[in-house]
Amino acid sequence: MDKEKLITLEHISKHFHVGKKQTLVAVNDITMDIYKGETLGVVGESGCGKSTLGRVVMGIYHPTKGVIKYREKPVDLKRTKDRFAYSEKAQIIFQDPYASLDPRMTVGTIISEGMEIHNMYDAKKRQERVYELLETVGLNREHANRFPHEFSGGQRQRIGIARALAIEPEFIVCDEPISALDVSIQSQIINLLKELQQKLGLTYMFIAHDLNIVKYISDRIAVMYLGNLLELANSDEIYSHTLHPYSKALLAAVPIPDPDKEAQKKIQVLSGDVPSPINPKPGCPFASRCPYADDTCRTKSPELREVRPNHFVACHKVEVETN
Repeated sequence: MDKEKLITLEHISKHFHVGKKQTLVAVNDITMDIYKGETLGVVGESGCGKSTLGRVVMGIYHPTKGVIKYREKPVDLKRTKDRFAYSEKAQIIFQDPYASLDPRMTVGTIISEGMEIHNMYDAKKRQERVYELLETVGLNREHANRFPHEFSGGQRQRIGIARALAIEPEFIVCDEPISALDVSIQSQIINLLKELQQKLGLTYMFIAHDLNIVKYISDRIAVMYLGNLLELANSDEIYSHTLHPYSKALLAAVPIPDPDKEAQKKIQVLSGDVPSPINPKPGCPFASRCPYADDTCRTKSPELREVRPNHFVACHKVEVETN
């Protein structure tokens, strides 16, 4: 039985104008599916376009090119009616749990705002729903009358999760939801997200820097670099059979808990700096830092190809495997 496609991205690009004649390419021609009930992890260096992609998927940014589909039907997020209907099914948890909460609003008002906008329930039922959500994310109903500044970072992120759940979405973009939290709190939030996914049948796009956490929570992983999708495969496949040179370097930088194995690990150091995303040059975006690049890599952009079953790579040097 084929997996059910929930979100489909077709040739999505997002450009920002910088000055009069310069264009910053934040996301470049990304095509992929997000399946119902899965967690798609999105990883890459800072500035690679992960968060921008998440915001495009949410409709916060309109794509410069490409089509977003929900359940295989195109969604025009420039139209107020389509965006309003889509927001009932797709929500976002932001990176900074303090900046994303209005300091002038009580927690109860923050959580119930979406329900009120979408005309869900009467006032009494909304209040009951707020209490239910607070308890679901590990807080108390008494917290509904408090303000965001009265909570710790972990508690504020729980409030952000409750807000995202309020209108019962199917899909949630988790935009680095633990990067601003203490390490001791990160595991609690990750486990909460996993529990909620199992309980409510949620689908996540999980954006993060920490590859160990991404491996723990994700079913599939997408590796981005300079706005481009370089590799996409199942989580275990990415770690056990890494194919793209950039993905290999990224994974080699992850610390191993075993000191002996960490000492024996071969570190792959990339030379050079990340190229500017402003008016990018033709060819592979990783060519200037790749030890295997040749003239073809510097002049021709590689296509994302399926080189192993359900394992996609954008690299001229990776051959399609045949049985």
